[in-house]
Amino acid sequence: MKAVLLILLALAGCASQPAPPPGTQAPLARLTEGVVPGRTTRAELLAAFGPTKSVRFDSGYEAWVYQSPAGGGRYAEFVVLLNPQGVVAKTRTRAPALP
Repeated sequence: MKAVLLILLALAGCASQPAPPPGTQAPLARLTEGVVPGRTTRAELLAAFGPTKSVRFDSGYEAWVYQSPAGGGRYAEFVVLLNPQGVVAKTRTRAPALP
């Protein structure tokens, strides 16, 4: 009986936590301070934040998306555009969706 109760409590704890979206997560302040357009390279992004969701375009550009926890099961997105030479061209922050 105790084993069943413990399993149910464990499952209830898991069910109450929303699953994070796929992709690498990092604090937004660390992302905005650590990624500098025109200077930060692909290798530096990988070393500092790890691999994440990305899209490679025929033009050679790549868009990488990092997630940043914003509380309440919500996440902001930090989008990085890499040029064909592997240097950050632009960044953009998208606020978390409203509940």
